[in-house]
Amino acid sequence: MVSQRRSQRRWVWLAVVAVVAIAVVLISSRFADGPRGLVTRFTLPAQEALRTIGNSVREATGSVGDLATLRERNLELEQIVAQLTVDNLRLNEVESENSRLRGLLQFARSNSTFNYRGTQVVGRIVGSEPNSAIQSIVIDLGSAHGMKSGMPVVTERGLVGRVTDVYTNASRVLLITDSNSSVNTMLQNARVRGILRGRAGQSPIMDYLPQDQRITAGDIVVTSGEGGNFPAGIPVGQITDVLQNDVEMFQRGVVRTTVDFDTLETVLVITNFTPLNELRIPVE
Repeated sequence: MVSQRRSQRRWVWLAVVAVVAIAVVLISSRFADGPRGLVTRFTLPAQEALRTIGNSVREATGSVGDLATLRERNLELEQIVAQLTVDNLRLNEVESENSRLRGLLQFARSNSTFNYRGTQVVGRIVGSEPNSAIQSIVIDLGSAHGMKSGMPVVTERGLVGRVTDVYTNASRVLLITDSNSSVNTMLQNARVRGILRGRAGQSPIMDYLPQDQRITAGDIVVTSGEGGNFPAGIPVGQITDVLQNDVEMFQRGVVRTTVDFDTLETVLVITNFTPLNELRIPVE
């Protein structure tokens, strides 16, 4: 009987211990979840902030890398643009030269009576007066190339001047704008004769035009061939203004030359024309 009661109390204690153990486990789990929730609740903003900072750092790092790449690419593009600009300038220069040469060739073909020698302008001689225009040019052909004094010099636009001084590998050309230059000319349509005289720093003047002849702005001036220093029919310029005074014997015309002497680069020398003052008339 006593042993039976002891056995019953043992089972009761075991049951109580079991219940307490289960209760402790349950209570521990419940209270453990609470602190974890609180910790999570308090640390969540910090975690979000850290995540945002991390993303910003990654984006900034990527932006720096992209910026360096863009700068490198921009430098490459600038170099390409610079090279293309140089190439374009070269092509433009070649095209400009080809255009001038085509013009000279066309002029030579259209005036096939004469022989021509193409040459480059390699220098300019400026007058001593401060306000004087360019009076002479130097070309890269001389006596070694058959140049002689008096040879006419032209471009596809018209008359440039004539050779005055010849050296071994160069020659001096007196321009028609020089104050020492005089060219026998005429008006193309009216066939009125006159003499073209250069003026320092100003447009040339066509002088000795008869008062009884009607001279108007726009008249074309060409070489007349008189005097034998230049072939006839070479374009010279155009009348831009008429200077007339009833008390004078002649009227004059201001001439705008067809040749732009400021941009002169390539010219033609007429090599088979002998000026009259170079001819030697035999004495009987």
